[in-house]
Amino acid sequence: MNIFGDALGWILDPANYAGPGAIPVRVLEHLGFTFLTLVVASAIAIPFGFAIGHTGRGRGLAVATSGGLRAIPTLGLLTLVALWIGIGLGAPYVALTVLAIPPILAGAYAGFEAIDRGAIDAARAVGMSEAQILTQVEIPLGLPLLIGGLRSAALQVVATATLAAYVADFGLGRYLFSGLKTRDYAEMLGGSILVILLALALEAVFATIQRVVVPRGVATTRLPVDRARSARPRPGMEPAITKGNP
Repeated sequence: MNIFGDALGWILDPANYAGPGAIPVRVLEHLGFTFLTLVVASAIAIPFGFAIGHTGRGRGLAVATSGGLRAIPTLGLLTLVALWIGIGLGAPYVALTVLAIPPILAGAYAGFEAIDRGAIDAARAVGMSEAQILTQVEIPLGLPLLIGGLRSAALQVVATATLAAYVADFGLGRYLFSGLKTRDYAEMLGGSILVILLALALEAVFATIQRVVVPRGVATTRLPVDRARSARPRPGMEPAITKGNP
């Protein structure tokens, strides 16, 4: 229990809130790195996901590609890219963008696939163009699953972004590598706790957004109990069954 007390003392130490390596600075660096990675991954994955979900073509290739990208070890990819382009933040951006693409891509096309095809057919029947169906029907109805993909990607990136400190003096991962080097386990555990708290905060934010973006008509899929009960026929009002009817 002493190590946890030491880690908490390290987090609350005022000395760690001043200077270029202060905790608030590292937290902002970590958040900025995560946000930029999600933006780049979304710019790549969402258009492809929407195209696959709208046309129904290329799903097998997307699933195979996503599975292959998930299987790539992030630290190994980070090391290879760092050897190729050099030390700095470029290598972590590439490695974590590759990590973030699969869940966002899956959320984009799965959101479209989950839509009742009757709604799409009805939109075409009233004369909507394909662009109108995409923007006014498919994207709003598929948005919750897309946010779910972004939510999963954000949690993976914010946790794995600690590896950025492996090739650059950046983010909350710096505390882990610095503590490991000096055997300051309170700093290591304190940095880990900060990453966990940041991940939990992002989880809460994305969970809230995912609930908010659910269309009002889709949010309630069941009748309330009292309405369901009132819809039942009252005693003595059941349809008469004549002899000979099954």
